[in-house]
Amino acid sequence: MEIPKKYSIKTTKKETLAQWYKLIVRGRAWDDRAPNYLKQAIGWSYHAPAGGHEGIQLAIGQVFDRKTDHLFPYYRDLVTCVSAGINSEEIIYHGIAKDDDISGGGRHMSNHFAKPEWNIYNVSSNVANQTIHAVGVARAMKKYNHKGVAISSQGESSCSEGYVYEAINGASREELPVIFVIQDNGYGISVPKADQTANRKVANNFSGLKNLRIIHCNGKDVFDSMNAMTEAKNWALKNSKPVIVQANCVRIHSHSNSDKHELYRDDYELNYVREYDPLAKFRRMLLRYNRFKEEELVKIEEEIKEEIKEAHKKGIEAPDPKPESIFDFLYPEPYKAEKYPEGIHDFEGPKKKLVEALNETLKDEFRRNPDTFLWGQDVAYKEKGGVFNVTKGMQKEFGKERIFNAPIAEDFIVGTANGMSRFDSKIRIVIEGAEFADYFWPAMEQFVEMSHDYWRSKGNLISNVTIRLASGGYIGGGLYHSQNIEGALTTLPGIRIVYPSFADDAAGLLRTSIRSEGPTLFLEPKALYNSPIAATPIPDDFEVPFGKGRIRREGTDMSVITYGNTTHMCLKVAERLAKENYASLEVIDLRSLIPLDKEMILNSVKKTGKALVVHEDKVHSGFGAELASTIMETGFEYLDGPVKRVGSTFTPVGFNKILEKAILPDEEKIYKTAVELLEF
Repeated sequence: MEIPKKYSIKTTKKETLAQWYKLIVRGRAWDDRAPNYLKQAIGWSYHAPAGGHEGIQLAIGQVFDRKTDHLFPYYRDLVTCVSAGINSEEIIYHGIAKDDDISGGGRHMSNHFAKPEWNIYNVSSNVANQTIHAVGVARAMKKYNHKGVAISSQGESSCSEGYVYEAINGASREELPVIFVIQDNGYGISVPKADQTANRKVANNFSGLKNLRIIHCNGKDVFDSMNAMTEAKNWALKNSKPVIVQANCVRIHSHSNSDKHELYRDDYELNYVREYDPLAKFRRMLLRYNRFKEEELVKIEEEIKEEIKEAHKKGIEAPDPKPESIFDFLYPEPYKAEKYPEGIHDFEGPKKKLVEALNETLKDEFRRNPDTFLWGQDVAYKEKGGVFNVTKGMQKEFGKERIFNAPIAEDFIVGTANGMSRFDSKIRIVIEGAEFADYFWPAMEQFVEMSHDYWRSKGNLISNVTIRLASGGYIGGGLYHSQNIEGALTTLPGIRIVYPSFADDAAGLLRTSIRSEGPTLFLEPKALYNSPIAATPIPDDFEVPFGKGRIRREGTDMSVITYGNTTHMCLKVAERLAKENYASLEVIDLRSLIPLDKEMILNSVKKTGKALVVHEDKVHSGFGAELASTIMETGFEYLDGPVKRVGSTFTPVGFNKILEKAILPDEEKIYKTAVELLEF
């Protein structure tokens, strides 16, 4: 049954038309003014004009309800944000990157408008990855019976990204109230749509998905756009299912101020897009149907000119960000371990394996906080709890609403966790980012996004997510089942990274990770899951703070800095050298890579005069390179020899046991290097 149109030039109230006209004129005024700031070297160094998109953008902002909905605009959504209520002062502060910019205080590039307090999100420049965040928020809406929608906006060419399919497919499968708005202007920068998609109408690429409705509209027309967006929102709310609204637009200007569209568009096309200018069309209609007189529209236009002059003056006078502020908002405050401030205990009891420690801690934390959720691949099917049974029994105890399987789509797993955690600060999410750490690479877009959310938004976006990954080798796994990835991931500021070696530390670090604000990457040495050497007694309430290493064996002749699987090898080497009466080695188990316990490392090196760094990852560009450099920079005067490193060869980890042994570090390799350094 066709829903009758609610908006038309004849039936819409005059005050509503006046408000719409004012919003579009305001947006166009800033659109036209923005390039001048770049020319004058004042700011707005990135500007993607909204001209030609005003119909659909006005409609998005008008249907958005800041009290119930969540809006994820993209970089061309200037009029969308103006229509949603962002005022001229907020526009200029963001455009010229002032400290008063509500979206992030000048930390994010211009044309990424946001207002976090209204749930208008500061999205990244990674085109359309916010689609997955919108799905995550909508998942929370559904689980908490919240009546609202998530609106994600993007250009048509970004639909070529794989994660856009993951988002739309996921929203359809889970039946979530998401409106995906596709603003189709025919170009991805200079690439025409024909080079992007097989279907002329990009939304039709998704027409086979169950539970998904597709609505097409004229994005140049205010009334058709308003009717389409109103229909989409009503349908999404009523059915709790996703909708795509594809709006046909024109792009009047170049893609951005770094693009010259005259190089790929002829005069005929440029004249055509100017002829279909939505603002000019709307103005003509208001006059033609006698809804307004010329002088009334001129008065509105003059009011906007004065408003923008005042905003410009305030923007120029507003303070710039301070250089020293770059270190603010890197990490939210972590949970403080009060009972075990050093992450050390003297509890005596039965030893538990590392996999037991993780499983029991997860269950304890899920009992403690009913707003904790867990998902991943293969983690919640009957009695199975992932490949290694870390989550065994959790769905049975906590139900499918809190523990559930995810599709084989790592980007989707991580991105929806980010989005869902934004719905409410009380939510905590644990995800198995991939079945093996080696498979995590498809999620890197979302991992990078999560790493700078908090910083980019000046503390407004906090992803309360623990990402669990089974890491490392010594299981005969070969490619995609035995590699280490921390060397690459520790280069990204903004995410804490921990890597326990023993069961008690695994429990304590997991508890701290879940209770803390902000994202944590929790790397688990899978070869130790069921190994007796990693088993320890564990207090029920044990906590390990971030950034606190643990001296596993005290010594005087050499400091051995290690973590993960190699911790146990280093302890055996230390014991062997002690039995031989050759040397006394101090073994430091880092536990936490970011933040790093530099103080413990330096104090140990001061005492011993020698430093050996050992880890399972490759020596070349592994995390040990950072450790060695830190020791050289801060403790050079205390060293009696070079900082040595032991790790994997600069090759992938092979499958055959002979190859694996040749590649990975072992006791003999560590022993040999330790003796060489001791004799230096």
